[in-house]
Amino acid sequence: MTKKKLTKITMTPQASEWFQNEMHLKPGNGIKLFGKGYGETNAHQGFSQGIGRCDHPVDPVVDQVIDGIHYYIQAFDYWFFNGLDVAIDYDAQIDGPLMHFTPNDGSRLDATTGASQRV
Repeated sequence: MTKKKLTKITMTPQASEWFQNEMHLKPGNGIKLFGKGYGETNAHQGFSQGIGRCDHPVDPVVDQVIDGIHYYIQAFDYWFFNGLDVAIDYDAQIDGPLMHFTPNDGSRLDATTGASQRV
């Protein structure tokens, strides 16, 4: 049995700036990424991603520090991200972040699931 790689989170400077400004973050603060029912992403149908302020996560399996801010995925939420890397960009049209998912095992996503969705 092959173990899946843990999720890698990448972010554009514009998205990082949005998080810091809109969520009033300072170095050492944190954001949790999680899955929720309803919606879709480019990797999921029937589920979408969420974000929330989380300076003290419970059982984080991913802790990616970007510009001094911790971006967490907690064990409870890892089902949504398992086998996927997350790229977060800023979209000026919606004035907010977009997440795009890519398999971290070299495979490709099914193109019928839809476009990246706003967080």
